[in-house]
Amino acid sequence: MELTKIIITVALSFTITMAMADQSPLPSTRVSRFLQANNPRAANHCKNNEGICGATSTCCNNKCVDLVTDSNNCGACHNKCKYTEVCCRGECVNVSFDKRHCGGCNHRCASNEYCVYGMCNYA
Repeated sequence: MELTKIIITVALSFTITMAMADQSPLPSTRVSRFLQANNPRAANHCKNNEGICGATSTCCNNKCVDLVTDSNNCGACHNKCKYTEVCCRGECVNVSFDKRHCGGCNHRCASNEYCVYGMCNYA
């Protein structure tokens, strides 16, 4: 008899908890200004580079992109870098082994050093 009361009490409390969880208010669908500014899918329409993009950007697929740093449009529209590469100065490079961009863009190793795993002169 006592065990039956405990089981019924647990079952009722679980049912009430689940019912209240279903009635909780939904999160807001509004996007914050920070996320909207850094969202690559945000409305940034340019349509054939009508001067909307500015001096450093180019219009690719009706969006303003920077061909110097954008890994999906590196150096030219639709020129996507490989998974292990980064777009530096409009060129896809592997920053783990490139002496001119060792560990990051424009970080050049000395002439007598090698770039290994993104570090100059790795032991």
